[in-house]
Amino acid sequence: MMNTNADDPLVLYGQTFQSRMLLGTSRYPSPDVLEAAVRRARPAMLTASLRRQTGTPGNGSDGNGFWELLRRLDVPVLPNTAGCHSVQEAIATAQMAREVFDTPWIKLELIGDDYTLQPDTLSLVETASQLIRDGFHVLPYCTEDLVVCQRLVDVGCQAVMPWAAPIGTGRGPVNPYAMQVLRERLSVPLLVDAGLGLPSHACQVMEWGYDGVLLNTAVALAQDPVAMAGAFADAVQAGRSARLAGAMTAQDSAQPSTPVLGTPFWHHANSQ
Repeated sequence: MMNTNADDPLVLYGQTFQSRMLLGTSRYPSPDVLEAAVRRARPAMLTASLRRQTGTPGNGSDGNGFWELLRRLDVPVLPNTAGCHSVQEAIATAQMAREVFDTPWIKLELIGDDYTLQPDTLSLVETASQLIRDGFHVLPYCTEDLVVCQRLVDVGCQAVMPWAAPIGTGRGPVNPYAMQVLRERLSVPLLVDAGLGLPSHACQVMEWGYDGVLLNTAVALAQDPVAMAGAFADAVQAGRSARLAGAMTAQDSAQPSTPVLGTPFWHHANSQ
């Protein structure tokens, strides 16, 4: 039986979502393109930062218009702490986001390196722990480091969001071994956040058993963001369906795919 979103929901912190794709809201050519992409992809959540004051320069939008667009789309908003470099800054931003959006959800971003935008893994666990104690549903953005991800789970994170590659690079999984080990070792939902550039990348990580993906740049900077949003949505579902179907075991040598029954006619004729 073909798998469908309805009978295979994504469950995060006890809440169910029919899509396994999350979508960012920045860097689109215009608010209209963003809206069309969201309606095509039908994501589980949309990420948004309190630091975003205006729309894309030159498109005539403003901050109020952006928030009104989010309300009109009627998709759950996942606030993030983008741009935060300290524990105190991230916690303060999360608290403001909870007030503004009236939601306990927060995507925790704590930047440790401005060049690669790599998460500050040394402070990430402490920050997540404080936010969880304060009642937040924390989705931490982290690397594929198994120990860090396990520590995040230990302090109460019910899902983790490792990167596939540095944010915005579109390189796809640069460390497949570590990502597959991470999936094998952790039982909580894992959503790939950052580094995916092609729908095939999304399909691949879903085939590995990841529970969802978060995309922004790969969609927003495509020549046709709306079509790309649809392509990613289809790829995520295809990868999930393939994972549930169970892939064949790879073989070292060729195996016949067509059975041969009985004695071939030419062999019988030559024996006369």
